[in-house]
Amino acid sequence: MSTSLWNPRPVRFLEGERLYLRPISQEDVDGYYHMLFNKEMRRLTGTRQIFTIEGIRRYIEDRSTDSSSVLLLIALQDTDQVIGDIALQDIDSVNRNAGMRIAIDSEQHLGKGYGPEAMKLLLEYSFGQLNLHRVELQVFDFNERAIKAYEKVGFVREGVQRDVLYYNHRYHNAILMSVLEHEFREKQMHR
Repeated sequence: MSTSLWNPRPVRFLEGERLYLRPISQEDVDGYYHMLFNKEMRRLTGTRQIFTIEGIRRYIEDRSTDSSSVLLLIALQDTDQVIGDIALQDIDSVNRNAGMRIAIDSEQHLGKGYGPEAMKLLLEYSFGQLNLHRVELQVFDFNERAIKAYEKVGFVREGVQRDVLYYNHRYHNAILMSVLEHEFREKQMHR
């Protein structure tokens, strides 16, 4: 009888050059909980909700059985450190579209190209495996760094929702952006 050794490293669902995307599990509850209270991330995503550990536990469990969403953690290749999360939401296989969201946890990881790399991995999966045609997202107008990252990957501005977010005593606009499969492919070919 032979014995096999399990690889102690986390499962790497989608791999890039500097990072990989992996499924979230119950072992990630504490880290995910703390990530959701990062002040800058909350501002950039317009998050006001208060979370509990039990609520996070249920959320992770619900995502694991929800066929209309894919929730993945973003981790660095060399250290396995989780630096954020990325998700496809409201996957509509009939109309072949979905929403995307992404959050990078720490200021030290912003502006290094991790967001675009994670988005490219998930978009490749979206178009190549899930057979989607269109992926959209919403970004607040004050998040210029994110807007540039989305455009870098191939997202195009579609419109503006005026005064959609009230945060820190001010109203903010949201910009709706999307990328179609052929636009993403063309953008990647020109890189």
